[in-house]
Amino acid sequence: MELTAEQRETLLKTMKTRFEKNMNRHKGLEWAKVQAKLEANGEKLWSLHEMERTGGEPDVVGYDPNTDEYTLYDCSAESPNGRRSLCYDRDALESRKEFKPQDNALDLAAAMGIEILTEEQYRALQKLGNFDTKTSSWVKTPAEIRKLGGAIFADRRYDHVFVYHNGASSYYGSRAFRGSLRV
Repeated sequence: MELTAEQRETLLKTMKTRFEKNMNRHKGLEWAKVQAKLEANGEKLWSLHEMERTGGEPDVVGYDPNTDEYTLYDCSAESPNGRRSLCYDRDALESRKEFKPQDNALDLAAAMGIEILTEEQYRALQKLGNFDTKTSSWVKTPAEIRKLGGAIFADRRYDHVFVYHNGASSYYGSRAFRGSLRV
């Protein structure tokens, strides 16, 4: 879980370029302060690297002055390519008798050290741009829906954000999940 000096340098350069290119996502925030936070926390930097490695194109989307934390979301135009074809959670994965996907969204997010976006976070992301116009993303499913075997996902079609349901054990080549990281 430790990045090499070269990986750190490459990641921070990529992040700075993305930050500067997309100032509408983080008005009033300064890259130097974000970078200092990231460099001070190797574990979070590793999680950010995993977000980038799997195609998430993470970027800063907010700052909480009460906790002195920056929030980063996956901001790739479509759902992260390196996290597709996943069912929702471990119970869903284990319930499949055949044609099991390689993994599930919640376990992979936990292994990466990130949280899957909630519906509210997903809608906030969509206010920053047009995401998932050809793909979809699992979002954190309320316990009462999950208990009944379902899970929810969202996308953007016809210039609107839609939230749908599916069986939690379903998986598709065009569905992944988007994550958040606080640092």
